[in-house]
Order: sequence, then C-alpha cells, then structure tokens
Amino acid sequence: MALMIGSASSPDAVAANQRFYDTLWADTYLIQPERFNTWPLVRELCAPGGRRLEIAPGLRPRLPIAGTCCIEISRAALARLSAHGALAARATAAALPFADAAFDLVMAMDIIEHVDDAPVFRELARVLRPDGTLVLSSPLHPENWTSFDDVVGHLRRYRPEELLARLARHGLTLERSAIYGMQPRSRTLSRLGAWWLTRRREQAMRWYNRVFMPIGLVCAKRLRLVPGMIDVTCVDEVLLVCRRTGA
Repeated sequence: MALMIGSASSPDAVAANQRFYDTLWADTYLIQPERFNTWPLVRELCAPGGRRLEIAPGLRPRLPIAGTCCIEISRAALARLSAHGALAARATAAALPFADAAFDLVMAMDIIEHVDDAPVFRELARVLRPDGTLVLSSPLHPENWTSFDDVVGHLRRYRPEELLARLARHGLTLERSAIYGMQPRSRTLSRLGAWWLTRRREQAMRWYNRVFMPIGLVCAKRLRLVPGMIDVTCVDEVLLVCRRTGA
C-alpha cells in the first residue's frame, strides 16, 4: 500500500511525504520480495544479467533487492535497501536519474494513481529498453471512489480504456494482466479504515504493519495472469505486464 499525502505535485506535499515516509519506514521492518504473490512473476521476468529498476518500493520491494536500482524519497528506506545490496538513489518517478533505455525490467506498484502521471509515464518508457518489460498496478473505476482513496492520497482511479491509451501513447503494449490488491469491498470498512488513518494514523499504521500486512501475505491469492486485459467489471485494482514496443 503506497500512502501519499496531499497533491504529489506541490512542494509542500513532497515535504509532507518525506516526513511521513521517514517516520513510517523507520518504525517498521523490511519484507523480502519472495513473500509477495508477485514473486513467481518477478522470478520469471528477471533475466540473468538484466538491469532492474523499482520505483518507490519503501520496505516492501517486489524485485530482488541486491543489484536492483531503486528510487525513493525516504532516507530511512534508502538506507535499509542499500544495506541489503540495492543501488538506491533519492529521486522521484517524474525525474528518473538514469540514461535512456537503461533497464530491461521496471516495476512501479501503487505509484501512478498518486502522482501527476504524464511525466511519470514518459519517464518509465524512456528508461526502459526496446522490448523491455514494465510491471505496474493501479486502481480502477472512478465510480468506485471512497473516502479511503482520499485518505491514502489517490489523485485518480483509471478507466481501463484510459489507462491502456496512456500506455500506448508511450509505446507500451499490454501483454498480460491479473487482479491485484486487497482493498475491502465494503464501503463501511473503507470508511472505518479512512477514519483510523485520519484520526489515529500511528496506531493504524502499527496495526497495518504488524497485523494486517502479515495476514495479507498469508492470505494473498496467487496471481492469475491472462493474455491482454482481464474482465475488469468487478475488479478494484489491476496488475499489468507491458512490453516497450515504441521507439
């Protein structure tokens, strides 16, 4: 779960995010990527000798930590990732400090819905080599917006056709997709979670990291990837595996 505060485009929001994430990651533990249900996919995509980039993983990375380039705004997360062998740098997804076509695999989980996405899509495509792979996730359906979206800092939910069009404009072609995430279906539960995050943020994050996250890891269903776009009629969040095909 990527939590952002305020509009990601404002300097005040960047400072607020910095304070929040430094506090959050300083008071929790690193979860190894092998424990997430994305690991079988990651293991398949990590070619020997390939260069990898993960955008803002915090202490919940999905790619193998050692040897992976990571960008983060949290100094606490950067220090922990570096200690485990990551090539970590402080940067944002809108201005990646890497050369064109630098990576074979890029991962951006729970990122694009939190930020001004035009420069982010441009940067993700720019640093990906031709025929490279981008894995990203995003919430869907603006009509499903809840107070929880507001509290965790979502700027948008995507209509599936809109998301695919944005990817296509940057030379990114969808190959496979799967249902992803574990947001509660009940709007009452969403409102309750939003209340705790607003009024009791420290306690809420303590429960999330120490109780709900471990339960979620155990109960997470295996990713069922299918060619193209899944039937998204009742899907709250989607994971996409895309190929860089454009020049």
